[in-house]
Parts: sequence; structure tokens; C-alpha cells
Amino acid sequence: MVNTSSNLNQMTSAAGESSNKVKPELADFAGKWRLMRKIVQHNGDVFEFAGDAAFCWREGLLIYKETGLVTAPNGTKMDAERSYLWRRGADSKIDVFFDDNRFFHSFSRHQPVAHHHCGDDHYRVNYTFDTWPVWQSIWKVDGPRKDYKMTSHYYPV
Repeated sequence: MVNTSSNLNQMTSAAGESSNKVKPELADFAGKWRLMRKIVQHNGDVFEFAGDAAFCWREGLLIYKETGLVTAPNGTKMDAERSYLWRRGADSKIDVFFDDNRFFHSFSRHQPVAHHHCGDDHYRVNYTFDTWPVWQSIWKVDGPRKDYKMTSHYYPV
């Protein structure tokens, strides 16, 4: 199983623990990131993801792509990947779209929270940039089909 706690502590120490309160803009995300994620199901099952994320410019938007390995509670390991499109939105917001151009959510550096409905399931996210360039997203997802908390930590490479 991936030792997420140990890896997170090492990366946080390496990146510094200053709370410089920088609030990033869209362009600040460009580049490569180390990604560590923990998904805690309502029943207590924990899935861990370890991999990389990259934001690459293409035609005025940032293409986000993550790739890595998910470890299930039973120790099974699976390859995983996901892509999103990040665009500059109105009022200094960042608009996030699925890779097929469907709208997902918007957030801003001044209001780093958002939500999304998928049928009866509700997704809420809180982005934290207090230790930039180390940052995180925390998703709480609940509804009739889903009930989990997903915490993702990003570290510059």
C-alpha cells in the first residue's frame, strides 16, 4: 500500500511550511506537480492515489492531466488517469470543464470553493492555497450513489 502520510510529510517539509498566503491565478498552475490523494468512503474504506499531474497550455487554456496508481483497501493496484480543461472565467474566476467540454465548476483565488451536481449526487470542493506552491483540494461527495471525502495534495516538481 502507498504510504501517503510519510510521503506527504516529506514533501511538505521539502516545499517549506511557510504560510505566505499567495493566491494563485490560472497561469500559476502551469507545470508539473506530484499528486497524492486519499479517498475515504463513508464505510471507512480508504483508497490511495499516487502519481503526477500536469497543466499544459493549449490554445489559451490549461489542459490538466493526472496519471498514477490507485491502491484499493484490499491492496489491489490500478492505473488511473483523468483530464480536465481549466480556463480563465469571468470576474477572475477559473472555470473547470470535463475533458469533453461539459462545465464542471468555477472557483476564484478569493473564493476557493465550488459545487457541482451530478444527478442527485452533490460534489463540494474547497481549494487551499495557504502554503503555495503546495496546495490541496478537498472534495466532499454525497448522495444516493456516492458518499466519500477526497483529499488531494499537490507539490511542485
